[in-house]
Amino acid sequence: MTVGSGMTPIKKQTGWRLYAQTIIGRAYPRVIGTQREKSWLFFDVFLPVLAVAAYVYVYRAMRAPEEYVGFVVVGGAMTAFWLNVLWSMSSQLYWEKEQGNLALYIMAPNSMMAILLGMALGGMFATTLRAFAVIVVGSLAFQVQYAIAGWLELLAVFVLALTALYGMGMMLASLFLLLGREAWHLSNLAQEPIFLLSGFYFPIKSFNFWIALGASIIPLTLGLDAMRQLVFPSGATLGFLSVPIEIAILIVLCVVFLIAARVLLAYMERLAIREGRLTESRR
Repeated sequence: MTVGSGMTPIKKQTGWRLYAQTIIGRAYPRVIGTQREKSWLFFDVFLPVLAVAAYVYVYRAMRAPEEYVGFVVVGGAMTAFWLNVLWSMSSQLYWEKEQGNLALYIMAPNSMMAILLGMALGGMFATTLRAFAVIVVGSLAFQVQYAIAGWLELLAVFVLALTALYGMGMMLASLFLLLGREAWHLSNLAQEPIFLLSGFYFPIKSFNFWIALGASIIPLTLGLDAMRQLVFPSGATLGFLSVPIEIAILIVLCVVFLIAARVLLAYMERLAIREGRLTESRR
């Protein structure tokens, strides 16, 4: 394809090349953005460590088992991923609409799934650095001891939990957009209940079995439970389900959330094309 006489030909990308370029293009600003404001790194690490410290001192005042301190440190690090999904994924399309960018995304030949996946990978890079820093600082400050039972299982749980979590974020992005102005209120409403139901600061086994089972629809619930079983000596005794069962459930959640995200994004695009706008009313 040539733009004009004497100009360099422009090759139009299609298929998987366009999909991959879209992912890279949307991930790039988020990766680079983390390096432009160094003060954000300090607050992203310092403030979560303060929240972790509060729970650590409560457990130590109660003379709880020392493993609970490790549970808090790991849970405090993983909150970074939930907050990233909630504010940088679930509400993203709504914010893009408010800024006037959503129409450009829909008109472009790119896949909406690729756009959100690029945002997810870019956000995941910065969030992983923050989570790693929280674990390092928290472990050194509170002298947490780890005994990793299986590196491959731990890696599998971590990857599956994040895949399911970001799939859930893509699905919620469409729902929040279709719900309109309630998206902001839903984001605020979901934050603290998820902290509780996911067991960020305590073993999920502390709940009634049926409550814990219902909370397992949130990928971080089983992800955290499995990781704690794999990295702490007494983690298995405080686990909700066995690690193989939790891995199997996480695989199912990955498939369900990714398919649901694809279906909802396709519905949103059809709605935009049919009406010429994305309505604020419920659908």
